[in-house]
Amino acid sequence: EVQLVESGGGLVQAGGSLRLSCAASGFIFDGYYIGWFRQAPGKEREGVSCISNRDGETWYADSVKGRFSISKDIGKKDKAKTTVTLQIDSLKPEDTAVYYCAADFFLKGPEFLAGGIDYWGQGIQVTVSS
Repeated sequence: EVQLVESGGGLVQAGGSLRLSCAASGFIFDGYYIGWFRQAPGKEREGVSCISNRDGETWYADSVKGRFSISKDIGKKDKAKTTVTLQIDSLKPEDTAVYYCAADFFLKGPEFLAGGIDYWGQGIQVTVSS
């Protein structure tokens, strides 16, 4: 069973930076996409970024391009595990949201960011003060 556990959220001042991490495990196959969604208060969940496990190809929502950067490490001993990091720079109050790690074996790139994901983390709060 795929498990996703987020860490690194918190309260940050506008203009600051934050790094979110997702400890992912339970992957039987290596062909999957993993990434991040967010949901701000009163808004729908939004796909932010994702990365291909096989070739490292990355995708970003237009709203975060240039400020968000996704990367992924593969567990050296256990290929069923990985850590995905989302670096967020130049934070804005509108980045305030619950951020969710997500993974899917079938959806790729833009399809992944559109939603319908099979596996989700519990989410972590990011609050940006003005």
